[in-house]
Amino acid sequence: MLGPSNDSATLGAMDDHGREQPLPPRRVAVLPSYLVGQVAVRAGRLVGDALGEDGMRRHHFAVLASLDEHGPSSQAQLGRRLSIDRSDMHAVLRDLEDGNLVARGPDANDRRRNVVAITPAGTRMLARLDERVGEAQRRLLAPLSARERRELSTLLRRLVESG
Repeated sequence: MLGPSNDSATLGAMDDHGREQPLPPRRVAVLPSYLVGQVAVRAGRLVGDALGEDGMRRHHFAVLASLDEHGPSSQAQLGRRLSIDRSDMHAVLRDLEDGNLVARGPDANDRRRNVVAITPAGTRMLARLDERVGEAQRRLLAPLSARERRELSTLLRRLVESG
């Protein structure tokens, strides 16, 4: 027969809304893969909330950043570069076009393709989003020193590049 549960041993840190979160079993909680996943969830929430202040989502930010960095691209190129499904890309571009943040037009070299370019309004929005995402990064990494932040970025980059 099982004894009474010990709820105090299964509760852990507070979430962003002041609620205590249950802890996984210790053998799970110490796994680097679990820890990275938990950080990713928190990072995603912080960035999502920051972008949401301007009515944007991560895909919107990624498309604007890609167009700013790489210049005008076809919808297909954007989708491949950002790993965004074709139908999702269409919806993201429609949202951005409705906000006058991107413009779509026929490719001068191949009229069957559309080329997407960032607009001046899109460039201004991207600058605002960069600030918001930067603040989300600062909030995420606040417990770390500057040296620890650099070291973490180096280690994470190495893990990403190895896979």
